[in-house]
Amino acid sequence: MESNLLPESILTGDIQLDEEGQDNILRPRSLNEFQGQSDLKENLDIFIRAAKARQEALDHLFISGPPGLGKTTLAGIVASELGVNFVLTSAPALEKPKDLAGLLTSLSEHSLFFIDEIHRLKPTIEEMLYIAMEDFEMDIIVGQGIGARNVRIPLPRFTLVGATTKPGSVSAPLHTRFGITIRINPYTQQELQAIIRRSAKLLHITISTEASLLLAQCARGTPRVANRLLKRVRDFAQVHQKTEVDYAITTIALQKLQVDHLGLEEQDRFILKTIINSYHGGPVGLQTLAIAVGESAESLEDFYEPYLVQQGLLMRTRQGRTATHLAYQHMGITLPKTHDSRSLFE
Repeated sequence: MESNLLPESILTGDIQLDEEGQDNILRPRSLNEFQGQSDLKENLDIFIRAAKARQEALDHLFISGPPGLGKTTLAGIVASELGVNFVLTSAPALEKPKDLAGLLTSLSEHSLFFIDEIHRLKPTIEEMLYIAMEDFEMDIIVGQGIGARNVRIPLPRFTLVGATTKPGSVSAPLHTRFGITIRINPYTQQELQAIIRRSAKLLHITISTEASLLLAQCARGTPRVANRLLKRVRDFAQVHQKTEVDYAITTIALQKLQVDHLGLEEQDRFILKTIINSYHGGPVGLQTLAIAVGESAESLEDFYEPYLVQQGLLMRTRQGRTATHLAYQHMGITLPKTHDSRSLFE
């Protein structure tokens, strides 16, 4: 067993690894290293091998799924498996058509062009992409006024990869132009445990089976959360001079971080408490709840609520948000006898 959780060269300052550097180390580099999502990987492997055999660019790829599940990582893996250049940007960064034009004209043959948050593309940018995706050409306006003319510029055959957490917000004309559509789903505890063990090995951390299972249970089905918790527990273990991240130090660390066995953090529990104590379990409107908990309605709806709904702790109804009987149980609050039980189950 190692005497330290980190190599001596890192502990003594000979090697500097910041959080971003550690995140890059933990990113899988191939489909074999990418944990879970077996059906997705199997299909992607076939598409990649077929495109390489034909010496063609892979068809345009649409990836959807909740935040932190590895959409950007998977796009990078596809580029690596294809052996092509990987060009990355995000929809908010593309403010004007010239921004997109500059990127498209710089692509090499068969490059993989990744656009994150593609649901946030501006209409003018999106329309410009239509021709680029279908005909591998781009229209630009040369000159001004009555002397202006349209010039069509050929582009190399490339693969557009669009990633989004909100597939329903992507327009139908854009969505139908993608030949391959995949969705990354939340990971199982077994898959997360395998991810934690792999990350621990890369970070030179010795971790027990019980500790890795506990972290997997608290990771909200998300590799990003699992790796974040692993690094924070590593900090507690190192300061407490532990040679191994075991169940005891993991429990202490999670208590200090205020993360419970379902992966709920302080703000998650505060939202449930507010609905139960201040609004008698609901229903309460989104805007009212957002003001009560000090969050914007958008962050409440997009960041906090999805996991609470998935865990059966919260329901979205036409009348507003309602805490379920499981929420009462989880918070250790007795369900009022006068409460309309139908609202907790329907």
